[in-house]
Amino acid sequence: MAVRDTASLLVGLVVLLHTWGAWADVEVNMEDRVEVLRGNKGNISCMFKSDEGIGGIIIEWFYLMPTGEKKQIFYQDATKKLVLRDRISVSGSVADGEVILTIDNVQLQDELEFICEIKDLVGGKAEGSTKLRVFETPQPPTIEAVSTGISVNENQPSKIGMCEVKNGYPKPNITWYRNNMPLRSSKDVSVIHRTTVESSGLFSVKSELSKEVTKEDKDAQFYCEASYFVPWGTGMRETNTINITVYYPPTAVRVWVESPKGKIKEGDSIEFHCEGNGNSPSSLLSIWHEGVEHVVENNVCVLRNVTRLHSGIYRCTSLDMETIEEISETMELSVNYLDPAVVEPNNAIVVAQGEDLEATCNALSSLKTNTAWFKNGKEVLQGHTLNLKNASFDTAGTYVCVVTVPEIKGMETSATFQVDVKGPPKIIEPDNTEVEESFENSVDLSCVVRGFPAPSITWSTADGKVLKESSQTVTDEGVEGVVKVKVTSDITVVCTASNEYGTDQLTFSIKAKGSGVVIAVIIICILLLAILGSVLYFLYKTGRICGRSGKEDLTKEKSNKDNIVVEMKSDNTEEAILLGVNGEKQPSSDQ
Repeated sequence: MAVRDTASLLVGLVVLLHTWGAWADVEVNMEDRVEVLRGNKGNISCMFKSDEGIGGIIIEWFYLMPTGEKKQIFYQDATKKLVLRDRISVSGSVADGEVILTIDNVQLQDELEFICEIKDLVGGKAEGSTKLRVFETPQPPTIEAVSTGISVNENQPSKIGMCEVKNGYPKPNITWYRNNMPLRSSKDVSVIHRTTVESSGLFSVKSELSKEVTKEDKDAQFYCEASYFVPWGTGMRETNTINITVYYPPTAVRVWVESPKGKIKEGDSIEFHCEGNGNSPSSLLSIWHEGVEHVVENNVCVLRNVTRLHSGIYRCTSLDMETIEEISETMELSVNYLDPAVVEPNNAIVVAQGEDLEATCNALSSLKTNTAWFKNGKEVLQGHTLNLKNASFDTAGTYVCVVTVPEIKGMETSATFQVDVKGPPKIIEPDNTEVEESFENSVDLSCVVRGFPAPSITWSTADGKVLKESSQTVTDEGVEGVVKVKVTSDITVVCTASNEYGTDQLTFSIKAKGSGVVIAVIIICILLLAILGSVLYFLYKTGRICGRSGKEDLTKEKSNKDNIVVEMKSDNTEEAILLGVNGEKQPSSDQ
């Protein structure tokens, strides 16, 4: 009876415990996913509810292996706490109903599903899970265009460029753009992506764009965009833009003269430009004139030192060697000319005084000309005909005929014309014919004479002495004679000019001036002579010369102690003058 009662008690206790476990329920709430950048901390929260007291809760963390097996990484009950993996920690409290799993320095291999499991002592149990997503921002994308040109005649997609983005996670995407419009693979566009998994587990993507190019692509801007995922959404980065070189044949050409601007004259260098509207290395440009081909380099053709023979039609031609198509454009070139000026009569003219003369000047030109006559650099007449009335010596000289083309600066020609007026010499009298010059110096005298035939000039003194240190030259004014005269005294010099028609003379008067140095020397000499005379007289009185006794000398000296004399004689007189040392004149009896 007692055994049966004990068994009934145990059965009742088990039923009671099961009933109590059903009442003591456990709930767990977790986020579906947590996103974090590689290298940062990842926090996974586990919130729970339980009717069990604090001491009756068991907390466990697991992660789910690819095989589906759970791998425990953390255990906690009322008596102990176990951390079973590196770089993790668990915070929070049972009392708050929340525990947080923290993963330091998150790496790609941490992208797992983590499970939080909560148990109580009466059999209550619940769990939840969160997937950890790891992200890595890739490096900025790069772009590279093809280095060679692309022909529109290839008729198939040609490589435009390559775009690359490195080290992203998850795998980045690349999109190509042309003038801000996205490009997708189509009939004339090909986009090929290649993905590489680096040793770090990060993704690198290369994208190659090929396109069947048209002429319009020569100005197009191409670039690519890399898009990638980040914890807060989607990131995007663009490359710089690139251009490509497109080769296309011309549809038209044009030709023009780049320089000189305006009208062209003989002697100029002409720079032609021959240019097509295409861009093809297979197109050849040339310029033709009367069956002669002129080389065109870099769209430029230069003709140097042109003449009127270069006038005519010039044809610029473009020949495409791929399509064997030729197009051309023509222009007309006029080279203006001005022949040398011709004066009639073409020889020097000799006229008598009072006569009239006429000369003409002409130059053949392709443009209208102006003619002017100049003498001694000054304009004397406008027009082709030079008329000179009542000729005089002022009329004589060299006349220059200058023919210019007003429409072209610097286009001119000239010729000279000599007029001689015959007649006797006429000396042009200078402003001054009286000259003063220091003694022993030299003076240059000049005499300018007009007349024809050219007079000869001689120089002489008033007494008829011919001066040989002379020369004569022909100038614009006439014949100029120059003589060098050394001044030793006052002198008169005569310039005589003569030709077959007569003679003319001009007299110069030269007055000699004393030199200050000479006067100073004469004064010094007089003083030296005075001193010398005084010394000689003293020696004479003391008897040291001429045999005189000392007594006689002393007596004489006493009577004339203040009368030391010096005898001075002039070259022009026999009179002797005695001067005392005090400068007074002495009678001749004391000599």
